[in-house]
Amino acid sequence: MPKKILLDADPGVVDAMALCMAIFDPMVEIVALTSVGGNVPAVQTARNLQAIVEFLDPPRLPRLGMGSDPDDGLPVDARHVYGIDGLGGTPLPVAELLTRHPAEKIICDAVRSDPENVMVVCLGPLTNIARAFIRDTELPQMIRHLYISGGSISAVGNISPCAEFNIFADPEAASTVFHARCTKTLVPLDVTNPILLTPAHLEQFPDENRPLGVLLHSMLLPAFQAYRECYGLEGIHIHDLITYLVATNPSWAETCEMAGDVELDGTLTRGMTVFDQRNQPVWANNMDVVVRVREDEIKRQISKSLNAIADHMETSL
Repeated sequence: MPKKILLDADPGVVDAMALCMAIFDPMVEIVALTSVGGNVPAVQTARNLQAIVEFLDPPRLPRLGMGSDPDDGLPVDARHVYGIDGLGGTPLPVAELLTRHPAEKIICDAVRSDPENVMVVCLGPLTNIARAFIRDTELPQMIRHLYISGGSISAVGNISPCAEFNIFADPEAASTVFHARCTKTLVPLDVTNPILLTPAHLEQFPDENRPLGVLLHSMLLPAFQAYRECYGLEGIHIHDLITYLVATNPSWAETCEMAGDVELDGTLTRGMTVFDQRNQPVWANNMDVVVRVREDEIKRQISKSLNAIADHMETSL
């Protein structure tokens, strides 16, 4: 029986790949897709989400929810890495929706429509999820499982010396979600940072003679160049794509139950995820944290899924 998933994302090159895989995953039923501000402002991620769904033209259109930026605005801007639109400047046409449904309402409706059966996978800042939890205080206990891409056990960050991007973008929202009474799993930088998608992997993806291949090359080639120029890396991080694959293939991950919180006030440490790892912890455990993943399985599945999607799209033409 397919897993029912609500995917909350900030597309984004890597999130766009995760959306492609999720929409056509035969083992998944996407009950809704929601956008959140992150790599680019929320108005752009909302447009990106709709444009990607229209490009893929899935046989069953999921409900779409459009988020807004955090109350104090986004403290970061990643357009120097992912392009002005967050997708490497990929020209995707979109028919603008006259009425956009708020992401937090879509989240509440989707979970309440099938309590304890909907899994929520968060690939961006936790703004939408926190707002949904505030809107409906009973919602956390109705979620089957919440997967979060973000944080760092070692307190080594990727947007500040000690903070990870998704948590740093809206620490207050992350704190709200961390303290919510629901089953949750965190996929931190400690396991995702060592894994890179390189130009060599692109050779295993659909080529530019195929519609999906055109999209992938258009997004990934500028991202490879930006990572080389900005970070000196011959590949890009795929934190959010790993989180999606862990959520749908939990046997590919090893987890440890931990007690985590978010630093909200520190001048140098705002957005840092803190875990009570003392010999005699005082904090109560509130989440599972992924400590190891099966990298080979993950990379193999990415290539396999993208080629299967390309075949499906061409068969449907």
